[in-house]
Amino acid sequence: MLRMESVTRHYTLRGRKVRALENVTLEIPRGDFVSVVGPSGSGKSTLLLTLGGMLSPAAGRVMLDGQSVYELTSEDRARLRRSKVGFVFQTFNLVPYLSALENVQIPLYLNGMAPAEQTRRAASLLEQVGLGDRLDHKPSELSVGQQQRVALARMLANDPAVILADEPTGNLDPETGETVLGFLEQLSREGRTVVMVTHDMRAARRARRILKLVDGTLSNGRHPSPRAG
Repeated sequence: MLRMESVTRHYTLRGRKVRALENVTLEIPRGDFVSVVGPSGSGKSTLLLTLGGMLSPAAGRVMLDGQSVYELTSEDRARLRRSKVGFVFQTFNLVPYLSALENVQIPLYLNGMAPAEQTRRAASLLEQVGLGDRLDHKPSELSVGQQQRVALARMLANDPAVILADEPTGNLDPETGETVLGFLEQLSREGRTVVMVTHDMRAARRARRILKLVDGTLSNGRHPSPRAG
């Protein structure tokens, strides 16, 4: 489903060469839930963006459903992202002057869905994440946890097969973070592939596999110990 083959990417920061990814090979089957951990600056976000077709590697290939992502034209790559990949970010990236409903409609509008169908699907998704009574609220009128749930609903708008989550619980209180992790687990059970970058080992252990990235080098994954209770 999702594969990296000998992927390398370096960049320069303040005159120093940083190894973001160093000859990384990784295979993630359909429906897997993988967490990626590592120290700050280890390349975790670079890994996620490269998997999602947002950041081209200097060497190597990224494969999604048998397609070599970076051998596509930029237009075809954008189309692939819209149809198959959903992103969840720590900062939510909601449009502040749009309502929750309108924020969720954005990817549907970009995919050319009819307006009435946009409204129906966006409302249904917000209902699924417990915000059916907040459709007309702008981000500033929602709690931080509610904003993250709007971001989750928007991510699901085009029914992506792959979900890439960058510190999805980083700005959340423990209870709300638990809710978000529960959503990700459920999405994996439904057959979606979930890759989550996190610095929080408690969150990481909710995944089926934990991978460690240090100085651009990926260690072999391990299965987390069963959670108590």
